[in-house]
Amino acid sequence: MTDQTVALPFRTETILGVCEAIGQDFGFNANWLRVPFAALILISPLWVIGTYLALGVLVAFSRWMAPNKQSPAAPQPAAGNSNNEQLQLAA
Repeated sequence: MTDQTVALPFRTETILGVCEAIGQDFGFNANWLRVPFAALILISPLWVIGTYLALGVLVAFSRWMAPNKQSPAAPQPAAGNSNNEQLQLAA
C-alpha cells in the first residue's frame, strides 16, 4: 500500500488549502479560521473572497520559497543500549 500525499491546492475537499496551510504553519485547527470566513461571507462576500484569494497567493508563495521538507527518520539506537533508555525514561 503506497502513501500518496497530494498537495493542498489539489485536494478534492479544499479550496486552495488556505485555511489548512495557515493552520499547519501556526499550529492551530483550520476550523478556527474557516468559521469566521464562512460567517463573514454573508456580510461582505467580495471582501472575503478577495482576502481568501490574497491569502492563497501568499500561502502559495511562502510554500514555493520555503517548502516544508520532510525530515529524515531519526536513527534507531543500538539494541544493547538499554541502560541509556532507562536513563531517558527516568528523566
